[in-house]
Amino acid sequence: MKVVSSVTFAEVQEIYLGYHPVGQTHEANTNQDGEENLQRAEQLLGSWWGVRLSRAEVLDVMLPWHLSEGGKLELVPRAGLTVGQAAERVRSGGAEWAEANPVCAAKLELLKSSPLTPVYLSTLPVPHSDYSDLRLGSGLVHLDGLHRMIAWELARRLPHEERLEAFVAGDVRTHLDAGDRSTIMTPPAQTGDEQT
Repeated sequence: MKVVSSVTFAEVQEIYLGYHPVGQTHEANTNQDGEENLQRAEQLLGSWWGVRLSRAEVLDVMLPWHLSEGGKLELVPRAGLTVGQAAERVRSGGAEWAEANPVCAAKLELLKSSPLTPVYLSTLPVPHSDYSDLRLGSGLVHLDGLHRMIAWELARRLPHEERLEAFVAGDVRTHLDAGDRSTIMTPPAQTGDEQT
């Protein structure tokens, strides 16, 4: 992970809503859910960082429970899965999984060729029932971008280098341990409105 800089919650919201308008009309619009997760993360953690992630780091992101847009087979169980595990579940499920989950499958197919837009993550699960049974791994936790991350992996489009833009709630520096190859690109700027 390359940490680019600290960012304000207002900046994160503006970028999120620019890409994901809450009022956008399409089947199974979950942009409101994503915006609410950003609010929960702000209340829980109160700090945000702009980072760049590699494919390996994206595959390690922990996803919360997801019932496949009302489908018959859940994509992610209550205990959670990583992006890599969820992508493998879709691959191995093949046509049977897609037929049981037509809305989710259509989203994944559409997003396979979508631009690599920022994803939104957290250092801890947010207080919501979808996250209540989540077992944490070594990676970050999903706030928004579940379908995009899985679709990009299915299409083999995730960058191997640390290039995928992400915004992370919580102090990402705690994830930068001595054995990690992560780097900080620039020192975080102090804006004067940080919580102490």
